[in-house]
Amino acid sequence: MNTDLYYITRPSSLKENAPLMIMCHGYGSDENDLFSFASELPEELFIISLRAPYSLQPFGNAWYAINFDTNQGKWSNDEQAIESRDKIAGFINYACTKYPVNSNNVTLLGFSQGTILSYAVALTYPETVSNIVALSGYINPNIIPADVVSKDYSSLHFYCSHGSVDQVIPVDWARKAPQFLEALNINHKYSEFPVGHGVAPQNFYEFKNWLADKI
Repeated sequence: MNTDLYYITRPSSLKENAPLMIMCHGYGSDENDLFSFASELPEELFIISLRAPYSLQPFGNAWYAINFDTNQGKWSNDEQAIESRDKIAGFINYACTKYPVNSNNVTLLGFSQGTILSYAVALTYPETVSNIVALSGYINPNIIPADVVSKDYSSLHFYCSHGSVDQVIPVDWARKAPQFLEALNINHKYSEFPVGHGVAPQNFYEFKNWLADKI
């Protein structure tokens, strides 16, 4: 069982079989960031917010390194990303045995780097999750299986959104996701909002309403 990720929880109003939500924050943040959404989300959700495993200086955490150099420009450490992908998948299995939750109703909510990992977990281990809320991220093909066409994704539902003036992750990268999901016949909704690298209030209420139908 994978328990080496630090996390915080908000218990469900249900005593058993609660829908589970796992939150994965973005680069340079921590478990408290997305957890600020918790008080506005349905009370029946059992919410767990994870802290990414790599500490940054002077503060914050990352799921994997993002490096800047003159030769490659900005690039991601995909080996670390794959390790974090597998840690998250292992943690989901751990949480489903430790807490009174429904292992068939698991939602992954990610922002930015946390979204990139959420896509990867769902597309690599589709049996572990049901719903993915993918905020301000994109699909990194280097950290998902090469044989995606042979996997069963019929139980997955994606809500994907992005800021149309995102200065950190270009919106063009995010726009590839619906085409990718469509090609695999995966149920999805994609929205854009006139903001930068963040979650607009309209964005929050839209994914909240989308999620209400799924849990």
